[in-house]
Amino acid sequence: MKYKDYYEILGVARDASTDDIKKAYRKLAHKYHPDVSKDPKGEEQFKAVAEAYQTLKDAEKRAAYDNLGRHQTGEEFRPPPDWGQQFGDGGNFSFDDIDFADLFAGLGARGRTGPGARRGGTYPIPGQDYEVAAPITIEDAYRGTELDLNLSVPEYDGQGRMHRVPLVFKARIPKGVTNGERLRLPGKGGKGLNGGANGNLYLTIALQPHPLYRVTGHDLYLDLPLAPWEAALGASVEVPTLGGPVRLKIAPGTNTGQKLRLAGRGLPKRSEGEGDLFAIVQVVVPPSPSEREKELFKELAEASQFHPRASLPTGDGK
Repeated sequence: MKYKDYYEILGVARDASTDDIKKAYRKLAHKYHPDVSKDPKGEEQFKAVAEAYQTLKDAEKRAAYDNLGRHQTGEEFRPPPDWGQQFGDGGNFSFDDIDFADLFAGLGARGRTGPGARRGGTYPIPGQDYEVAAPITIEDAYRGTELDLNLSVPEYDGQGRMHRVPLVFKARIPKGVTNGERLRLPGKGGKGLNGGANGNLYLTIALQPHPLYRVTGHDLYLDLPLAPWEAALGASVEVPTLGGPVRLKIAPGTNTGQKLRLAGRGLPKRSEGEGDLFAIVQVVVPPSPSEREKELFKELAEASQFHPRASLPTGDGK
């Protein structure tokens, strides 16, 4: 997710008191309120101010936010896995516990004190955006998949009272998504009030660890074990890929650490093409060689003129 500097949004120092934070919130919320602001980005600013205030006014949430460390605004970073569960739905704001009576008093609101109150009527308020992690397998990213989402989200009634409601639906994950990618599901967030548009739901893709493959973007990496004779003499070996096994030719004299490329055998890309699969050679010896194997290794040791440590300053090069 992208880092938001809540202190910068409210225009206060990081050691600001609770009173200073509240004063800054009142001032900015009045400034960007949809009934007052003529700024085309006023509604967006209004939501950002409310989100910042919701976190910084609460001592526990503020401490947890401070523990995330300092980042540049908009910088991609990964919060602790339980951040969304403990301190809000993925870092997006809700109107829970915001003092609407105090906020709207400055705008001349009377009667109702919930979200949307104003003199002589109501104004539309967009629904809340939610952000949740979407853990999927590498196979899911390769083929695409469909997730069953079962969330519990806050919702406000016409009087501004909050209650939690279930949000259940299926979400299609297209093939070619990458780790950390953010998918937007328009209108799947919180319900808008007074005719306001529903919020959005953002799914942050989290690729789960795989027993064989490591992922970098759309490329996959696989450790490929080779026997000493396969590496020395060359061979044709079978390599598993997400699309099925393929044969890979091993050149004579292949060493541990060499990176062998299988073009187009990685993850598909969203637009066109595919990433590559890289087989990283690991030369391995028999864990429990037979007596015959030991004899052959001894014969090789006696016959070979190869000095593997010749480049090291050990004197004899052996």
